[in-house]
Amino acid sequence: MAEATKRRRFLLFLVKPSHYDDDGYVIQWWRSALPSNSLACLYGIARDAMESGALGPDVDVEIFALDETNTRIRPDLIAKQIKEAGGGLVGFAGVQSNQFPRVMDVARPLRAAGVPVCIGGFHVSGCLAMLSETPDSLKEALDLGISLFAGEAEGRFVDVLQDAAAGTLKPIYNYLNDLPGLEGATAPMLPRERVSRNLGMIASFDAGRGCPFLCSFCTIINVQGRKSRYRTADDIEQIVRSNQANGVRYFFITDDNLARNRNWEQIFDRLIQLRQEGLNSRFVIQVDTACHKIPRFIEKAAAAGVKRVFIGLENIDPDNLIAAKKKQNHIADYRELLLEWRKHRCITYCGYIIGFPNDTPESVVRRIEIIQRELPLDILQFSCLTPLPGCEDHAKAVAAGVDIDPDLNKFDLEHVVCDHPRMTRAEWQELYHTAFRTYYTDAHMKTVIRRAAAGGPRVDTVAFLLVTFWAASNLYHIYPLEAGLVRRKVRRDRRPTLPIENPFVFYPKYVWDLLSIHGQAAVKLAKIWWFMRQVVKDPNARTYTDEALQARDDYDHQEMYQLSESARAAAAKAKRIEEHKHAAPARADAAE
Repeated sequence: MAEATKRRRFLLFLVKPSHYDDDGYVIQWWRSALPSNSLACLYGIARDAMESGALGPDVDVEIFALDETNTRIRPDLIAKQIKEAGGGLVGFAGVQSNQFPRVMDVARPLRAAGVPVCIGGFHVSGCLAMLSETPDSLKEALDLGISLFAGEAEGRFVDVLQDAAAGTLKPIYNYLNDLPGLEGATAPMLPRERVSRNLGMIASFDAGRGCPFLCSFCTIINVQGRKSRYRTADDIEQIVRSNQANGVRYFFITDDNLARNRNWEQIFDRLIQLRQEGLNSRFVIQVDTACHKIPRFIEKAAAAGVKRVFIGLENIDPDNLIAAKKKQNHIADYRELLLEWRKHRCITYCGYIIGFPNDTPESVVRRIEIIQRELPLDILQFSCLTPLPGCEDHAKAVAAGVDIDPDLNKFDLEHVVCDHPRMTRAEWQELYHTAFRTYYTDAHMKTVIRRAAAGGPRVDTVAFLLVTFWAASNLYHIYPLEAGLVRRKVRRDRRPTLPIENPFVFYPKYVWDLLSIHGQAAVKLAKIWWFMRQVVKDPNARTYTDEALQARDDYDHQEMYQLSESARAAAAKAKRIEEHKHAAPARADAAE
C-alpha cells in the first residue's frame, strides 16, 4: 500500500485542432469525414513511450487523444485534470496554418493555468523551414511559454515528454534536418472509441513520407523532405492486422503520392495476400497523373482493396502547370489515367486549383465545362491557389513584401488571401464558389451516374459522394474535405474576436440551419437517388457512352487541346508518340 502511494500520474492530452468557420464557430461534427494521421502517429509513439516506462517506473502515463473535428475541447477541464494529477502536457498535433489561431485560443487559458503546451505540425515546421525570420504567430506562442516542435516525432517525442515531466521544456525542438526513417517505426494507431467518431470507422496510416517533385505551392517537400522514406510490407501488415483487431477495415493511406513509394508493389502484394486470408480492407490513396504508366500499379491497387483515389490534376492548361512547377503533369495523360482507374471500378477524386496567373472567371468556367465533357472523372474538388507557410510561393511572397491576409484562419484553400493579376480578391472568391456550382449541377451529376452505371465504380457510392460535395460547398459553404455528418456548434466556442451570441438568438438559428440544410440535402439526395435507381434499372445502362468515355483522345478536335499554344503543342507531341507506337509494329511486320 505504501508503494502504491508513491506512484505519480502524468496526463498527456494529444489534440488535433479544427478551425473557425466564417461565423467564428469551430468546424465540428457529430461524425467527421477524415481521420488525422498526425494524431494517430503521435498516439502510437506516446503509447510506446508509456509502455517502455519513459518517465520512470513510478509514473503512470495516461494518454487522451482528441480530434476537435468531432470532439469538444475544454481547456478549463483539461487544466483541472492535469492539476489534480500533479503533472501533464497538452500537445497539439499536425497543426496546419488555418488551425493555428484556434490552437492559440485554446492554449492561452492552458498557459494561464500553468499547463505545459507544445505545438507541432505543418505551420510550425513550414515557417521554420522556409522563413528567414520567425513570424509573429510563432513569436506569440514563444512569448506565452509554448514549446514548438518542428519535424517528425518518431524517436524524438520521448525527449519532449521527459522535459515536460521535469519542467524543463525547451522553447523549440527542431528536427527538420534529421528526419527519421520509417522502416520498423511505430505504427499509427488510435483507440476504437476515437476511430468510431469518423464516418465509416475510417483510420489512417502513412506508407511513406516525402515527395521528389518541386510544386511551388506544396509544403510537403519542405517539411517532410524531397527524399522519400518508406515503411515495409511487414510494417503495413502489422498496421492493418492491429487495426482489424480493433474493428477497423477502412483506411486512408496519407502518402502524398503512393505511386512513388518504392515499396508499393510489395505492399499491394501483402494486402492482396491478407484479402485471400479473409482480412478484407478498403483503402483511399493519393497518386500522381503518371501512375498508370507504372506496370501493374493500378491493377494491383484495385486487387489490394483500393476503392477511391485522389489525383492532383490541378489544371488542364499546361502554362498554368508549368508556372506552378507542376511539370510532371501532362494533360495528354489525363484521359488514359482516368479510364484505367475507371476500368478497375475505382472512384476518382481530382483536385483543381483556381487562381493561377492566367485564370479569369470566364476561362475557369470554360475549363470546368471542358472537363465535364471530355474527362471521365467522378469528383472534382476545387481549391484556391494559396501561399501556405512552408511552400516556395509563400516564402517568395514574404520576401517580396506581398500583401498577404494576416488572418491565418483563412489559409484553408477556400479563402482568397492575396492579390491576383487578373481578378480582384472578391472576384476570385466568388469564382471559387462558382466553380462548385458549375460542376455540381443536376445535369452533370446525372451524367457522372450514367458513366458509373456503364461499367465504372459503384453507382450508389458515386451518387452519395456527388450529393455530399454539393451540400458541403453549396449549403455549408465549407471545403468538402472538412465536412462531416450533422454539424455541431457550441455557443461559447466562438472566436474571441466575435461576441458570444444571446442564447435566444443562437439556438433558434442553429436549429433552423440544421433543419434547413439537412432538408435541402435530403431533397437533393432523394432526387439524385431516384434518378440513380432509374438508371440502374435501365437494360441499356451499360451501353451508355459519351465523349469522355471514348477510348482514345482526339488531339485535333477535343477542346482541351485547343485552349492555348502550349495545349496544342502537348497534343501534337502526344499524337507523334502515338503514331510512332502504331508505326513500330507495322515496320516489324513489313520486315518479316
